[in-house]
Amino acid sequence: MIIDCHGHYTTVPTRFRDWRSAQVAAANDPANAPSVDDARLTDDEIRQGIEGGQLKLQQERGSDLTLFSPIAGLMSHHLGNERTSLEWATVSNDLVHRVTEMYPDNFAPVCMLPQSPGVAPANSVPELRRCVEELGFVGVNVNPDPTGGYWTGKPFTDREWYPLFEAMVELDVPGMVHVAASCNPNFHGTGAHYLNADTSVFMQLLQSDLFKDFPTLRLVIPHGGGAVPYHWGRYRGMSLEMVKRPLEELMANVFFDTCVYHRPGVALLTEVVPVENVLFGSEMIGAVRGKDPDTGQYFDDTKRYVDALPDLSDAERHLIFEGNARRVYPRLDARLKAQGR
Repeated sequence: MIIDCHGHYTTVPTRFRDWRSAQVAAANDPANAPSVDDARLTDDEIRQGIEGGQLKLQQERGSDLTLFSPIAGLMSHHLGNERTSLEWATVSNDLVHRVTEMYPDNFAPVCMLPQSPGVAPANSVPELRRCVEELGFVGVNVNPDPTGGYWTGKPFTDREWYPLFEAMVELDVPGMVHVAASCNPNFHGTGAHYLNADTSVFMQLLQSDLFKDFPTLRLVIPHGGGAVPYHWGRYRGMSLEMVKRPLEELMANVFFDTCVYHRPGVALLTEVVPVENVLFGSEMIGAVRGKDPDTGQYFDDTKRYVDALPDLSDAERHLIFEGNARRVYPRLDARLKAQGR
């Protein structure tokens, strides 16, 4: 089985995005806010986007199942307020749940959280519990910077995050560390902000004792880990110098996906990071949608890059494509076993 650990519902119709714009515009005027009912899509609208988008490309590219979450950029936790963030997270998660109910063999649900700048992460725990305990979600996306690129909050390892981590451990769900859109003009969202966040959070983890307090907490750092694999020696040296700890100790809790859009990058990732810590991911349909003019192939068809690595054994390829995802996401494994897969 080929499990894609990183997919977003990017094929929602325009009217869903328009509803969000209207909701944000009325954030301080609830009486004129759009009705939540207006955000509900019809089954036909869902089919049109999914069957002409993610499902079509799944079949063409040879993957089987995608861990599916709301659009990362549209999480936009810096917009609106705590009330609108909760409302937006609820309607977005409910929509993802409907997709996974309509296509249970192809998608498994991952939720977003109702985060807002300056609001305690603990306030997001009820929505996490609702999604996992009531709707069967298998994972969660956690934004380490709800300010949208200004990073005015506390580090991801600060104790203010602990109530959320406690709930994730109790529920046995991993978190993908994924920022949302950037409102800072210095940082392009997908080209800089995402990769900055991946790198920054890894460094925060290196500096902290988070996993001493949460030895079973599992975090997936997307986009190939940002700059981390390329500078692995730098991080190994800093870990030994700063905290007197081998960097490899983090590998019981930290994982990376293969959302790296060329073969040499994926080759470096699998050469540097232990294969047991690499999960197949494509972010399809998402950050880069075009074709490489040199090959005529889509940049985000990342399965091709893994297939093309000559030094991977069949057992290692199985870990990247399936085994690691089932181990890191135990609720996914239980869901698949219930389906006889």
